[in-house]
Amino acid sequence: MEVYAKVLLWVVPLFLVLIIIEIAYGHFTGKQTHTFMDTLSSLSSGMTNILKDILGLVVVIVSYPFLLEKLSIISLENTISLYFVAFICIDFASYWSHRLNHKINFFWNQHVIHHSSEEFNLACALRQSISNVLGYSALFLIPAAVLGVPHEVITVLAPLHLFGQFWYHTQHIGKLGFLEYVFVTPSQHRVHHAINPIYIDKNLAAIFCVWDRWFGTFQEELDEEPPVYGVLKPVHTWNPLIINYQHMWGMIHDAWHTRSWKDKLTLWWKPTGYRPDDVALKYPRTKISTKFPFEKYNPEMSFFKKAWALFQWLCITSLLFFLLSNYESFSSTQALLMGGLIMISIFGFTSLMDGYFWSYNFELGRNFMGLLFFCLPHQSEFYLSHLPSLFYFGIIYFSLSMIGLQILGKKNKTTPLDEG
Repeated sequence: MEVYAKVLLWVVPLFLVLIIIEIAYGHFTGKQTHTFMDTLSSLSSGMTNILKDILGLVVVIVSYPFLLEKLSIISLENTISLYFVAFICIDFASYWSHRLNHKINFFWNQHVIHHSSEEFNLACALRQSISNVLGYSALFLIPAAVLGVPHEVITVLAPLHLFGQFWYHTQHIGKLGFLEYVFVTPSQHRVHHAINPIYIDKNLAAIFCVWDRWFGTFQEELDEEPPVYGVLKPVHTWNPLIINYQHMWGMIHDAWHTRSWKDKLTLWWKPTGYRPDDVALKYPRTKISTKFPFEKYNPEMSFFKKAWALFQWLCITSLLFFLLSNYESFSSTQALLMGGLIMISIFGFTSLMDGYFWSYNFELGRNFMGLLFFCLPHQSEFYLSHLPSLFYFGIIYFSLSMIGLQILGKKNKTTPLDEG
C-alpha cells in the first residue's frame, strides 16, 4: 500500500490539474460542464475511494494468487507480449464485472456512485465506490490465471488500466474517427452515462470497445438524442457516503416491508431497479420519466456557504495528502484513525451543503472531535514527535472551522440549516 500511496501523490495532482483546465476551458468557451457543488462532491468521492484502497477496507473472498496457483496451465515468458495479454485479460474482466454491476440489484449499489452526477466531466471519473467491500473481482480474471499471468504483472497493470479511463469523461471531445472502432472514447462514454432509454446500460467496456461490439452492448452517440446524465432514481445529495449506500438501504427497506418471502430472499439478485409490487405501491420513489430535461439537484447556496465548502474541501484534501506522503510513518491503527477522521469530515461538510436539519450540530461535533483527535495526550505525542506540521495544521484547521461554523450559523437566521 505504501507504493500505491506514493503513486497517488503523482496521479491525483495530475487529475486535479486536468480538471482545472477543463473548468477553465468551459468558462472561456461558454460551454461549462461543471457546477460548484457537483464537482466538489465528485472530488470528495474520489477521496473516500482512495482511503478505502490504501487502508485495505476489503474482505477478500477469492484472491488472484489462489486462482493462479489452482488454474494455471501454461506460463508465459516475461516479455512485452505477457503484458499485452495481461492487459487484454484485465479489460475483458472489467467489461463483465461492469456488466454485472449494471444488471443486478445488489451489485448496482457499488456502482451507482459513479453514475450519480447529473453532469458529465472529468471530475465524474473520480466518483468511485467505497461500498464494494467484498473482494471477488479476481473471479473475472480466470482467463489470466489459466494463462499463468503472474500476480505482480496484474498488480502493476490494474491501476494503469483504471487511470486510463479518466480522460474520456468529458463533453469537450467529439467523435474520433477510426478510433471509435477500437477504443472507448468520450463519445461512447457519454452514451454510457446517459439515462435516455436508448442509451441505458450501453457501452460497458473500459478501454477496448470491441467487447461492446461483440457482446451486443454497443450504442453510438446520436446527434438527435443528446445524452442526459444521472440515474433514473436521483440521489438528491452531495454526500458521497450516503450515495454509496442509498440503493442498498432501499433494498433493505423493501425486503423488510414486503409481505412476499420470495421477494425478501430474491430481490437482491433481480434486475437493477426491481421492487416488489406491494412496497412499490405503498412506498413510491421518485423516478425520472422519459420526459427531458428534468430539474437537476442544486440547492440554493450563498457565496459564504460556497466559500466555506471550498475551505473544507481544501483542508480535508490536505489531510489526505499528509496521510499519503507520510504513510510509512503511520501505524495501521493511526492510519485508520486518520482515515476515519477524513471520512467523517467529508460526510459532515457535504451534509451541511445538502441542508439536512441535523448537519450543523453534526459539524460542531465533528470539529470538536477533530480538535480532540490532535490534542489528546497519546495523539499529540505521536504527531508532535513524528509529524509536527500535520499537528499544527490540524489544530488550525479545526479551530478555523469552528469559527466559520459560528458565522455560518448566524448568517442562517433560522436554526442551523433546518431544511431537508
